Amino acid sequence: MKTVCVNASKQYEVKIGTGLLDTVGQEAAALLRGRRAVVVSDTNVAPRYLQRVLDSLHTAGFSAQSVVINAGEASKNTDTFVKLVNAFADAGLTRADAAFALGGGVVGDATGFAAACYLRGIDYIQIPTSLLAMTDSSVGGKTAVDLPSGKNLCGAFHQPSLVLCDPDTLSTLPAHFFADGMAEVIKYGVIRDAALFKTLCTKDIQTVLEDVVARCVQLKRDVVQADEFDHGVRQLLNFGHTMGHAIEQSSNFTISHGHAVAIGMVLASKAAGQAEIAEEIRVCCERYGLNTACPYDTQTLLPGCLHDKKTSGTVIQVVEPQKMGHCVTRAIPTEQLADWIMRGVEK
Repeated sequence: MKTVCVNASKQYEVKIGTGLLDTVGQEAAALLRGRRAVVVSDTNVAPRYLQRVLDSLHTAGFSAQSVVINAGEASKNTDTFVKLVNAFADAGLTRADAAFALGGGVVGDATGFAAACYLRGIDYIQIPTSLLAMTDSSVGGKTAVDLPSGKNLCGAFHQPSLVLCDPDTLSTLPAHFFADGMAEVIKYGVIRDAALFKTLCTKDIQTVLEDVVARCVQLKRDVVQADEFDHGVRQLLNFGHTMGHAIEQSSNFTISHGHAVAIGMVLASKAAGQAEIAEEIRVCCERYGLNTACPYDTQTLLPGCLHDKKTSGTVIQVVEPQKMGHCVTRAIPTEQLADWIMRGVEK
């Protein structure tokens, strides 16, 4: 088992190892004063893993209930948020108790936001079951739901109390969901670690999966500790996301987050004038089944990009690679955003 310690506004551990799913109760009992729990999962994950987590909690002395939401981005909305906080209240959770997020990024984001708001903040424990959630969304405390006008526009910074990553859960992950996660893994290589990017391009990922997850968590930990509230260096984690989120929204979420980010990374590299890096990213992404061809033009993507949460007044922060393993943020006036998108889309 590997352990990464995060020292943000709250200190917590990210544990990565096979078999951790059956230790949830034991791990939680060592952290929490209370013994009430609500486990949130979705219709894909719950049939496989929910009962194991509930059994572990019951064995450790918890009174545990569950809420299952529909799988998919469409559930990451304000209706789900209200459903979750009401479930916490119905279960009688106090500030000594906790919510548990068992699933991918949608479950983790929605559960974390509900936990941030219920009683003005209760503990929550992340149990990510997708590669995307293990390597990215479960760590760092960004929680949110979507609004009709854009992704993640209603949320809060709320760090988890513990993250338990069991790579065994990835063995049942459909190929397209694993590919989604690989987009975020590739992103870490491009922005912070050229050696990691080379590993992804040359090695069988299954033989180094636990090491790769741990390395991504370490990289995100370092960024979060330097800039927890997303005012500076943490914005590097948005590489590929400005256009990626616009692609998701333009497709009515028929293009998944990871696939959209893969396209967005290639477009952002082209927009930055880094055609060679764009080609390296394209080849690596396609190795993992990620299509990088953009189906939309500039005018289709522009509204979604303008509603991006990285827009501040009349300026938006974009992330551009300078060399493999090193990206920078650049502020551009929103009136120039269409030209920036066009350089990516039309080259």
